[in-house]
Amino acid sequence: MRRAGSAVIMSQALFAPVAESAMRHLPLIYFSRHGQTDWNAVGRIQGSIDTDIDTTGRAQAAANGLKLKALIGRAEDFYFVASPMRRTRETMERLRASMRLAPQAYATDNLLREICFGDWQGFQMAEIAERYPSAYAARLADKWHFLPIGEGAETYEMLAERANSWLATLGHKTVCVTHGGWLRTILHRFGGLDKNAAANSIIPQDKILKLENGRLEWL
Repeated sequence: MRRAGSAVIMSQALFAPVAESAMRHLPLIYFSRHGQTDWNAVGRIQGSIDTDIDTTGRAQAAANGLKLKALIGRAEDFYFVASPMRRTRETMERLRASMRLAPQAYATDNLLREICFGDWQGFQMAEIAERYPSAYAARLADKWHFLPIGEGAETYEMLAERANSWLATLGHKTVCVTHGGWLRTILHRFGGLDKNAAANSIIPQDKILKLENGRLEWL
């Protein structure tokens, strides 16, 4: 792990496994973040707003599909599921197309949707700092527990509860397309990162995150 400013960049090395009790009954899971969007490219907060992946994001999705095709062998042995948002659905469909699978033959699950940033959605962080300086400072001090203003807003703690609820439903090997915020909760639970480090982690859009036997690995 190395730091870039206030963010944490994860290396490709294996993370330490979590305790047996935390990983019991979990099947093998391959996670992919959705491909890049225009809003990602300029640092605009998306959260629960629906956006589409851009040209770079489509290439990332296709490349991750080729990587998964080489990794998983029989795709029929895996459950494919995505967040219901447009950017994750298109990523999944392009990923599956690269695997020579029917693009739309997958499930969606609301538990996989991105964290909601309430009234902050649609703004860049520089704009947030100008409009809400005290709230912005509070977020910097404790990003994991910070709750933005606005209807439906969530903390990372609340998002982690959603993620844990989803994990508890799994009974099959899984390929999952979700979001950067959602995957930060996985880094906290299984990657040995404290809440602050996990909340500030950069989640790549051109890699696969493998969870097996309580151990994480970027591929």
